Amino acid sequence: MLALGLCLVFLAVSGAGAFPEALAAKNISQKEAEFDKTYTDAVNSELLNIYTFNHTVIRNRTEGVRVTVNVLSEQKETPVLFVMRQKEAVVSFQVPLILRGLYQRKYLYQDVSRTLCQPQTKSELETQFFYVDVSTLSARNASYQLRVTRVENFVLRTNERFSFNATAAQPQYFKYMFPEGVDSVIVKVTSGMAFPCSVMSIQDILCPVYDLDNNVAFIGMYQTMTKKAAITVQKKDFPSNSFYVVVVVKTEDQACGGSLHYYPLSTDEPVDEGSRQKALDVVVSPAITATVYIRATLFCLGIFLSFYLLTLFIACWETWRFLWCLAGHPHITPDSLLGHPPYDGYGHGYGSFGGGLGLPGLTPAPPCALADRSLENMASRPRLDSLSSVEEDDYDTLADIESDKNVIRTKQYLSVADLARKDKRVLRKKYQIYFWNIATIAVFYALPVIQLVITYQTVVNVTGNQDICYYNFLCAHPLGNLSAFNNILSNLGYVLLGLLFLLIILQREISYNRALMRNDMQALECGIPKHFGLFYAMGTALMMEGLLSACYHVCPNYTNFQFDTSFMYMIAGLCMLKLYQKRHPDINASAYSAYACLAIVIFFSVVGVVFGKENTVFWIVFSIIHIIATLLLSTQLYYMGRWKLDSGIPRRILHVLYTDCVRQCSGPMYVDRMVLLVMGNIINWSLAAYGLVVRPNDFASYLLAIGICNLLLYFAFYIIMKLRSSERIKLIPLLCIICTSVVWGFALFFFFQGLSTWQKTPAESRQHNRDCILLSFFDDHDIWHFLSSIAMFGSFLVLLTLDDDLDCVQRDKIYVF
Repeated sequence: MLALGLCLVFLAVSGAGAFPEALAAKNISQKEAEFDKTYTDAVNSELLNIYTFNHTVIRNRTEGVRVTVNVLSEQKETPVLFVMRQKEAVVSFQVPLILRGLYQRKYLYQDVSRTLCQPQTKSELETQFFYVDVSTLSARNASYQLRVTRVENFVLRTNERFSFNATAAQPQYFKYMFPEGVDSVIVKVTSGMAFPCSVMSIQDILCPVYDLDNNVAFIGMYQTMTKKAAITVQKKDFPSNSFYVVVVVKTEDQACGGSLHYYPLSTDEPVDEGSRQKALDVVVSPAITATVYIRATLFCLGIFLSFYLLTLFIACWETWRFLWCLAGHPHITPDSLLGHPPYDGYGHGYGSFGGGLGLPGLTPAPPCALADRSLENMASRPRLDSLSSVEEDDYDTLADIESDKNVIRTKQYLSVADLARKDKRVLRKKYQIYFWNIATIAVFYALPVIQLVITYQTVVNVTGNQDICYYNFLCAHPLGNLSAFNNILSNLGYVLLGLLFLLIILQREISYNRALMRNDMQALECGIPKHFGLFYAMGTALMMEGLLSACYHVCPNYTNFQFDTSFMYMIAGLCMLKLYQKRHPDINASAYSAYACLAIVIFFSVVGVVFGKENTVFWIVFSIIHIIATLLLSTQLYYMGRWKLDSGIPRRILHVLYTDCVRQCSGPMYVDRMVLLVMGNIINWSLAAYGLVVRPNDFASYLLAIGICNLLLYFAFYIIMKLRSSERIKLIPLLCIICTSVVWGFALFFFFQGLSTWQKTPAESRQHNRDCILLSFFDDHDIWHFLSSIAMFGSFLVLLTLDDDLDCVQRDKIYVF
């Protein structure tokens, strides 16, 4: 009866596949077995061996039991089946153990070791039995060795490192219990060897434990790893206040960036366990507390709100200095300043930041209409009494201005008055379109992005697959459903400083409109024409950069990297357009053409990220388009738009080359412009050649580098030409330039630390992960967010204030370059 009962139990637990085997079994051998003793036996189709083990389970003490088997006979068609029956769980496996890899490649393992989970007990002391059944369908004897041991150090201790070895057929897992007062821990698994590829998993206390390569991803959270893996575990996610740390060595290394030929090609030969063994260390340490979250959030808010306080302080200080100036000079009254604000070395006047980015002088200068500033001191430039040969009043309609474009714009020396002839209301509406278009783009771009990243985060939380997102896992602090709240919080600076810049622009526009309403001659006839639409677009782009960068860092990976860079391209493009607009207000690009070009750039960014890594055709096409676009833009800038792209352009080019280079060797008519454009073409052609030869993996960053290089070149040219024209840089923009350059330097240092990279596999990316360096909350990339947002804000202020020294200079005395 006992033998019949055991047979029925064996049928129930071993499944339908073992049914013929059970029927064929005629003899059952049951043995009382002991721990730490090796049993060498044999089974065949007519013999079933059952080993009975008993051990004492204490409620407050957890022990692991490990079963190690080694089949000495090689019988691939009739493997040996091992079934471990215990309370609340059954674990079974065959030897040779077959694990499948890429392309259904089979790997056979003769030496298998598995850990049995410990069932829960309600009593203080309980003796539990478990059984190991060994059977086979082979008619010949199959020899094997069986050994059952207790696992020492099965329970991990906080902040104590534990070392162990694992293979694909000998996985390891350990238990961790949350101590009192600890709500979150970070589990770190490290290894001195990159390969073989491994998987680290966090699973709830359930039986059986999924600890093989083909089932470790079924439940819990998991990561592939080479040398590093880290998972932050929160107590609220585990009702039993404990969890298993499971480490499995994979059969192949493709998931970690390895190559397939590293493994034996034959699927019939057993895998050498020695070549696939990996030494690992595991340590569990408490994660940060709620106090650290609060301190880091207040720190982030404090940094950027301090810029608001500084702006308010400067505004109050400038106002006080202005009133003090009036009080010290009774002959100067506010009424006398309505028409002619004083001009001084610092340029207090309409539209100044906080009432004036400079300080009002003690001695009033002559108003704009009486200012005498000639161009005779300009280097290598002849004296011109007036650079504007035709006044705007000479025209009745805009059509008349259009007919005279070739006469005005082809002069050798142009003044701002020559290129500021269109009606101010027309230009104001033209440049306002920049703001409204980017606001529309922002709405339609941001909404699907937010929906997509929420979906990404949901998939990560539901599936537990932490290979989807490329975080710095050693410094990824979750909050709610967000896996890396610190990377999102650090983008707050872009939004707050972008909003502050919009407020500054609004204040300047209000002051300027008031000056226009009172027919202020300085506002009407002097200085660089004030158009604020591009500034509003820049501030909006900075805010959107913060929002989309935060969305990207919800789940950073190669499929959504364009979210983080799209508005960087726009910021670079808008800054170049604003620099050009300062001296060319009438001929600057329209918002529609500008955003269309930026859309093409973003299109190439997406195509380059997805297809451009090893695609030679893509790099050839992109390089050709890059060079052609550079040449077309150079021609547009050199001739101020007075040329046509049609079928006759080759003939005109040949004519120019013949007349200027063959018949007579004459230099370029516009020397300054030619120098800039030659340097620009050299740089862009070099970048195109670099991309074609090197083919950088990060195409989006390469494309952004092209935009930044062109922006820096144009900005440097603008400053050099400003100084050559005997203009000067005032104190406030000079301080902004110096401080911004320093901040940019530190920002780039932290940017190039490279804490993760989606150009590699998730496991390889984690090799670059590093611990937090600021407040135990922010990492190097967070500091890049802080510094780059401040640097961008400073760069915008430079563009805003760079030409404040010209506010009291007549426009026909301001040189165009």
